[in-house]
Amino acid sequence: MAAIVTGLIPILRTAVDSTTTYKCRSLWFGFLCIRLVILFLAELPWFKLDADFSCNSTKDDICTRACFNEHFHKPVMVAWNFFYVLLILSVLLMELFASHLRSLAQKKSAQMRVDVELEALGKGETPAGSADTKAEMVIDLHRDRSAVGFYLLSIILRIVVEVWFVFVLLTWNLPTLKGPFKCRTEMCSELHICLVRAAPEKRMSIYALASISSMVIVCSSLFCMYAIAHYLCKY
Repeated sequence: MAAIVTGLIPILRTAVDSTTTYKCRSLWFGFLCIRLVILFLAELPWFKLDADFSCNSTKDDICTRACFNEHFHKPVMVAWNFFYVLLILSVLLMELFASHLRSLAQKKSAQMRVDVELEALGKGETPAGSADTKAEMVIDLHRDRSAVGFYLLSIILRIVVEVWFVFVLLTWNLPTLKGPFKCRTEMCSELHICLVRAAPEKRMSIYALASISSMVIVCSSLFCMYAIAHYLCKY
């Protein structure tokens, strides 16, 4: 649980402390938090994968290791964490753009305040003091076409990452749990029968990750179609 809390703190802090908001922003950060929890729980059955892998070799452990390397020749947990980083980047892409828009709005507001003060001094009036407060800026996607395009780009990247991740889960990781399977390597010429223990738990973790990814794909696709019809088609 310590790892989950440590990972959730920066995400939640970013979602709460930011002074810029846009459509469905809380939804995307919520998916990141849920995905992090599912990822942590899904990795638990895979932590001792080498210990769960066994063959009927009684001579030497080298043959078992050779069969393990041949069977699990594609990454598992490293690939999962890499895709999670890509998912975070797809969300932060819009956050960087929102930060840029906030910076432009602050500069424009400061310039307007200076112009008002100069105009008041020119008329011999005393400029009224303004409170330095951080107002929340809401991005109006109806007015800014470039913001809509950038927002759709971040959503499309999120869909691509999730589709790629589901493909890896179902074509890389899931077939490795089918067993028992036969193994013969160049180092060990005799035939070995190998098996992966706790296969149901590992298979369930893959299904859990695929389910949350499918949910993100569906929600992102629906909102992408909604944004195109609601924002772009009304220009």
